[in-house]
Amino acid sequence: MTWVEVDSEAELRELLGEVMPRAATKDRPRLLQPDRDWLAASPFCLIATSAPDGTCDVSPKGDPAGFTYVIDDTTIAIPDRPGNRRADGFHNILANPHVGLIYVIPGRGETLRINGRARLVREAPFFDAMVVKGHRPQLALVVEVEQIFFHCAKAFMRSGLWKPESWNPDALPSHAKLVKSVQEIEESVDDLERYYSASNYESKLYNA
Repeated sequence: MTWVEVDSEAELRELLGEVMPRAATKDRPRLLQPDRDWLAASPFCLIATSAPDGTCDVSPKGDPAGFTYVIDDTTIAIPDRPGNRRADGFHNILANPHVGLIYVIPGRGETLRINGRARLVREAPFFDAMVVKGHRPQLALVVEVEQIFFHCAKAFMRSGLWKPESWNPDALPSHAKLVKSVQEIEESVDDLERYYSASNYESKLYNA
């Protein structure tokens, strides 16, 4: 079958139809109290960044609920925690500050979306408020909010993401086996199983 691409905004709009008025007017430029409440309840977000050449990255961030620090109605801060040190998103932000965030609350299908401009900060008074299990972040991502809105639950409903009966974590081999199958590394599968074990990860969540 021949592929038929969409190559214009007019064609896209013809396929999708007109935007519903409620959807067209739902974004706002600053946090309101419901937004603050959502951030206080959310333990997880995804941060999308882009390099100047257009290559993209999406990075997950997670901590106890309320980990995002609200500085004011147009500014939030996200603490950085120990990781693999690739810092792909941070490298992008140094060259292109535009970011997109999606905040998730487990069990809720709706999400909170924030678009804005970000910068990396290595010290600020609010760092003391972001200490978790003795870990004070070395870096924080400060986001100047330009657009914020709630997103509907349809994607979560279609995927059945929060329905335990739909979960099948054993559909694929263990993470250690997957890593060994796609990377040329010296560690054995047994070594990787120990490294990726929950107990080993737990001991390093807030320790570099």
